[in-house]
Amino acid sequence: MLEYFLWFKALHVISMVCWYAGIFYLPRLFVYHAMSDDTPSQQRFIIMERKLYRGIMTPAMLATWIFALCMLIPNWQAYQAQIWLHVKLVLVILLTIYHLSCGYFRLQLTQNHQYKSHVFWRWFNEIPVIILVLVVGLVILKPQI
Repeated sequence: MLEYFLWFKALHVISMVCWYAGIFYLPRLFVYHAMSDDTPSQQRFIIMERKLYRGIMTPAMLATWIFALCMLIPNWQAYQAQIWLHVKLVLVILLTIYHLSCGYFRLQLTQNHQYKSHVFWRWFNEIPVIILVLVVGLVILKPQI
């Protein structure tokens, strides 16, 4: 059973890294999209955002969740009392909501490239950094909260 757990753990980390690559890059595309003035650039950003969101980010998010559940469900008795894991799960749920809001914002930008200012997108891009720092801290330190 340990061998499967380690495979799931490795696949979970790989898919999480892919998910985060998209989570960091998509709002940066939103910044450039909001700053673009010409139609060809706006159309290019629409295509790039769609491909990143649907082709990389969403499959990586789903894989992250699937591999996490593959590790979590069989070992729930051992994890149940570990509060750090509950906090981590709440943070990952918040990251999933962030991901879904990126999808919503992506669709809004296709209608109006000045939906929000580039300054908004720069600040919006900082949210997953905070979540990443907290999640990595929880996973490595496993504090007794």
